[in-house]
Amino acid sequence: MTDTKVPPALPDRLSIDPRSPHHVAEVFEHDVGIRINGKERFDVEEYCISEGWIKVASRKALDRRGQPLLMTIKGEVEAFYK
Repeated sequence: MTDTKVPPALPDRLSIDPRSPHHVAEVFEHDVGIRINGKERFDVEEYCISEGWIKVASRKALDRRGQPLLMTIKGEVEAFYK
């Protein structure tokens, strides 16, 4: 028998950081894709559809806790399941 799970609805705001209040573990059981301004991004740490922004980690800069600094990119955000 096939065990097909229906993916949950994607939230308006989602973060990959488990310490964040916007982290939803059930969503990450499926592949999630993010498009901003028509281009798919693979390095998104957090997004908000209603406010129109994504956050991506900087390459070298770290905060005082050793976590990468997040840069905000604004535009039209679309989240989808792959």
